[in-house]
Amino acid sequence: MKGSFFSFILIFASSLFIYARWIEPTWIEVSHHSVIAPVAHALKILQLSDLHTSEFGTREKKVLSIIDTEKPDVIVVTGDSVSDSGDWAQVADFLKRLKAPLGVAVIDGNWEHWRPTPEELKIYQDANVFNLNNRSFQIADKVWIVGLDDAFSGSPDIERAFLGVPPEAFKVALFHSPVHFDAISHRIDLGLAGHTHGGQIRIPFMRPIFLPEGSGDYLSGWYTRGASRMYVSRGVGNSILEFRLASRPEVVIYTLQRPVQ
Repeated sequence: MKGSFFSFILIFASSLFIYARWIEPTWIEVSHHSVIAPVAHALKILQLSDLHTSEFGTREKKVLSIIDTEKPDVIVVTGDSVSDSGDWAQVADFLKRLKAPLGVAVIDGNWEHWRPTPEELKIYQDANVFNLNNRSFQIADKVWIVGLDDAFSGSPDIERAFLGVPPEAFKVALFHSPVHFDAISHRIDLGLAGHTHGGQIRIPFMRPIFLPEGSGDYLSGWYTRGASRMYVSRGVGNSILEFRLASRPEVVIYTLQRPVQ
C-alpha cells in the first residue's frame, strides 16, 4: 500500500512537470473582447505581450498562425519582446513577420531596458514597426493609440505621449507594467498591459507565488477605474523559467465597435 502511494506521487509529479514544462507553455489561449468605441465600423486590435523571444519556435509559429486566422487591423506589442538572454536578432526576425493593415506598434518593457541594444530603433525601423515609446498615432477618425515607456524600468513621459491627441478622442494606451494604470486611468479609455504573466506558475485557485515589481494590485484580465478600463494580458512567453502552470499564454483580440442603436 505504501509503495502504491509513492508510485502515485511519482507519476503525478512527473506528469505535472511534463505539463508545466512542455504543454501549457505552448497552449496559447485566444481571448476575444468587445469594446464600445466611436468607430464607423468594427476595428480589431490584436495584443501580444511578453514574447520573450529567443528563437523562432513553437510559440512564435502559433502566434503567426493566430494572426493569419484573426486578420487584425492593427497589432500592438506591449513590451518584453526580448528574452533574458538578450537575443535581439531573434526579436528582429519575429517582428518582421508581423503584418497588419493599420500597422504594428511596439513599446518597451523592463527587459528591453535590462538587455538593451543600440540597434533597437533600427530593428523596429527595418521591421516596419512603430516604436511607440511616449508617442501616439491615429488608427481611425476618433481613435488614437498612445504608447508609454515602462513605468517600472524606463522613463514614461505622459505629456509627450499625449501630445497632439484630441481630448475627445477614444484613447487606447499601451504600457507594460499595469501599475501605471493608477497614474493615467483618468486620461484614457482603454489600457492594455502585460508584465505579470498572470503569475506564470500558480497553484490553482490561489494567489500567485510571485509577481514582478510593477504589477501593483493587478494580475490578469479586466480592471476598472472610473470610466477607464484596463486589460492585463498573461503574455505569450515566459520570464526566467520555461514553465507555466494554471496561467496559459494568451493572445488578446479587442474588437472596437459602435454602440448598438
